[in-house]
Amino acid sequence: MTDDASADRPDEEPTPAITEIREDDGPTFDLSIDRFYDVLESRERPVVTAGEVARALDCTHAQAAEALQRLRDEGRLDTLDVEPDPVVWFPRDYKDTQSRERVVVFPKRRQIIVDQPTQFTRAQLSQFAHLDDTNREEGYIYEVRQEDVWQAPHDSLDGLLRTMRQALGQRAEVLEEFVTAQWERAHKFRLYTHDDGYVVLEANSADLLGNVAEQKLEAGLIRARISDTEAWVAEGKAAEIKRTLYDAGYPVRDERHLEEGDPLDIDCLLELRDYQQSWVNRFVQQGSGVLVGPPGSGKTVAAMGIMDAMDGETLILVPGRELAEQWRDTLVLNTSLSREQVGLYHGGEKQIRPVTVATYQTAGMDRHRTLFEERKWGLIIYDEVHHVPAPIHRRSVDLQTTSRLGLSASPVREDDKQREIFTLIGPPIGTDWGALFDAGYVAEPEIEIRLIPWASDMHANEYGSSAGHEKRQLAAANPAKEEEIREILRDHPGEKALIFVEYLEQGEQLAGALNVPFISGEMPHARRRKLFEEFRHGPRDVLLVSRVGDEGIDLPEAELAIAASGLGGSRRQGTQRAGRTMRPEGRARMYVLATRGSTEEDFARQRMRHLAGKGIRVTERESVAWN
Repeated sequence: MTDDASADRPDEEPTPAITEIREDDGPTFDLSIDRFYDVLESRERPVVTAGEVARALDCTHAQAAEALQRLRDEGRLDTLDVEPDPVVWFPRDYKDTQSRERVVVFPKRRQIIVDQPTQFTRAQLSQFAHLDDTNREEGYIYEVRQEDVWQAPHDSLDGLLRTMRQALGQRAEVLEEFVTAQWERAHKFRLYTHDDGYVVLEANSADLLGNVAEQKLEAGLIRARISDTEAWVAEGKAAEIKRTLYDAGYPVRDERHLEEGDPLDIDCLLELRDYQQSWVNRFVQQGSGVLVGPPGSGKTVAAMGIMDAMDGETLILVPGRELAEQWRDTLVLNTSLSREQVGLYHGGEKQIRPVTVATYQTAGMDRHRTLFEERKWGLIIYDEVHHVPAPIHRRSVDLQTTSRLGLSASPVREDDKQREIFTLIGPPIGTDWGALFDAGYVAEPEIEIRLIPWASDMHANEYGSSAGHEKRQLAAANPAKEEEIREILRDHPGEKALIFVEYLEQGEQLAGALNVPFISGEMPHARRRKLFEEFRHGPRDVLLVSRVGDEGIDLPEAELAIAASGLGGSRRQGTQRAGRTMRPEGRARMYVLATRGSTEEDFARQRMRHLAGKGIRVTERESVAWN
């Protein structure tokens, strides 16, 4: 921390609380709450013992303990008994010590703690750090990991470091050294196409090629060396080499000039926004990448702009047949493509056309795969790209194409394999979510976690005596949620509302109690489409939706989303459900219901963590209907 950092802290009152530490014949030590924070930063820990304070201030243990106790009496600090230290001290409430955001950096641990961060700061931090945790006092804990640096959306190290310094308000030398080292590590290997047409793995040095690549790669991936720093890659083994070296800590830049796809003249009939055009330009320059933007930001529109720029036969992979049909209708309506030029390939229809929309499941099956391999694709688009690391889905990345494009609002996976997305498809391409909110392109959702008490002691006792899946289901189906949903709907009369549930039994019970339709995977497609149409354009204001609505179907946009239950701590599901309310006009609201004192409470916070990391404020409140 710089010497003048304390000057940046706004005074929350005319005279900050000060505790004097006096020695009989010695100097006087002033211990204010700001000086306590300085001790925290010098120790690089969010908590300290009295002994650590004494050493930092050069006073006795007893004097430090007395000063800390007086700060606690004033409501500034709190304590916790831990082992092996008897007592640790920490700030009771950061908000009592200042009126604006505070950023505390622990460089050696690569941790950043931010209190009351602005949307701009959170958006900047998301470019190079991972949101590790949040608390109800609006404190955010970030961690800078190697994969965050490898995937940073910056073309140069200088640009990345500038963003870091802006977000942190200082230069953290130790942290910058780590970031610089990881940036350089991500530029030690590259794949390129030799003039004779085969693929070459190039290392920055002979030592890297011999002692890293050749030691880590299995036999058969490399055919032979062609120089001290270059090796001939076996045909079709580039993706496996990229995965292996990534797992070894060496991301590989993919600069291959892949086989040219068959040309196809495609014109996008829509006018792209400035940021969408910048996505297109960056993709064309890179030749591959993943568009990462908030729901409602127009990633599909940008994808059509990329198809226009690439002018090649295109394969679009999607998770479900309804989304495939939606893609076809969108392409026919908004591009120069005719309906005859766009084929569907899934369980119901099997047409290979110049532009083909297929499901991941079908494209990964051996009996269909040869049909896709025979085509010379100019572009493959992976919609909902977070599916790619799954075993059958990842086979699609080996299909020959000139360029690969991924689309996702939430490229996260609960099995922590999201890093493979960028390894297999390409680097992230996106923009500041906060900038889109501020410009009015996307409505920033107001997200509130509602903590619901048990409907009765009987329900609480039943939960306490259960275990595993039954325990989670009891918390999800807490009958007290029904009245909370009614209260929320009364507070938002006339607004289009989607209510999400995780369990079919809960959905059926709520549908009967609220007298609204329940859409699940068991409902026929024709009935589902009719209800969605009534919701979009008719008098129907409320729909209940199961997990089938999380992705893969053309779910209509809403003004209000209520998550009555969810899939554990799935951050992707939380983002997808909130995204149903993120439109350019109006206000977007989402309520996440969680049974107070159950595991569902923590899961609800986990599901919202990805959105919080993107600059969206998530608040908590006790039940309204039951208080």
